[in-house]
Amino acid sequence: MDRRGFLKGAAAVSAAGVLAGTGSGQATAAALPTGRTAARPRPAVSVPVQDWMSALPDSTPMRRLSIPGTHDSGARHGGPWVACQNTTVAEQLTSGIRFLDVRCRAIDSVFAIHHGAFYQNLMFGDVLVACRAFLQAHPSETVLMRVKQEYSEESAAEFRRIFDIYLDGKGWRSLFRLDGTLPSLGQARGKVVLLADSDGLPGVRYADPQVFDVQDDYMAEPLRKYPLIEGQFRKAVREPGKLFVNYVSTAALLPPRSNADRLNPKVKSFLDGGEARGWTGLGIVPMDFPNEHGLAETLIRHNTGG
Repeated sequence: MDRRGFLKGAAAVSAAGVLAGTGSGQATAAALPTGRTAARPRPAVSVPVQDWMSALPDSTPMRRLSIPGTHDSGARHGGPWVACQNTTVAEQLTSGIRFLDVRCRAIDSVFAIHHGAFYQNLMFGDVLVACRAFLQAHPSETVLMRVKQEYSEESAAEFRRIFDIYLDGKGWRSLFRLDGTLPSLGQARGKVVLLADSDGLPGVRYADPQVFDVQDDYMAEPLRKYPLIEGQFRKAVREPGKLFVNYVSTAALLPPRSNADRLNPKVKSFLDGGEARGWTGLGIVPMDFPNEHGLAETLIRHNTGG
């Protein structure tokens, strides 16, 4: 059964110890290694979680980052079988999330945020307002945004027409980085990097196999899903070169929150354990309810090799 069929059948966190070490609302950061062998780290720099990217060099390639993200970032309404998050986009960004999965229904020349058939009491403009406010307050950061059509079947040309209204008619062009290649961190700071999941959009083509390596088995139940997550982390370390995407989320058998409560602690334990110590370049890791288990902070620490 596909995601839409499943849905039709369904009825700010602490920043302690974010990059390395401990402290109330503070984190210790060092230079990001450029390969599997860590370079000699810079002297530790203490930064708050909201600015965790500020500790990393401008030259850092996007594919060498470990980026906490949210799956179906706007999905907070519609009941337990639909909700994937319990924090707003603004709260997610403040907690260290740097990848947003934004699902847009094209209707009446605007984008309404949906999860399947369920409107999320949120518009695309609301998401952009939250991103702009955050990036203006934290210009060292960037947000990677997957934009995908959801619960509508407009043509790619119509979806692009509406997106262009946001860019030029509503004045959002300056917020975005619309280049078709992955930027370095320095090139992306202060911008939303568009990951286009529609044929008509500008930006980096999401899931292009020349650029990305994606694990997103969203109908695997937790016992089968967890080995896929571990395997993708190992592959990211063993075969660097692409931007890895490793979805922790799954919609199988149980509501998203129940699956997250089974998967997130196991993923956190693995990343905090001995095998994963020093791993960097884990890529984008979209999650459901990451704030409930502190998984964003754990991933952020995997930007330093510490």
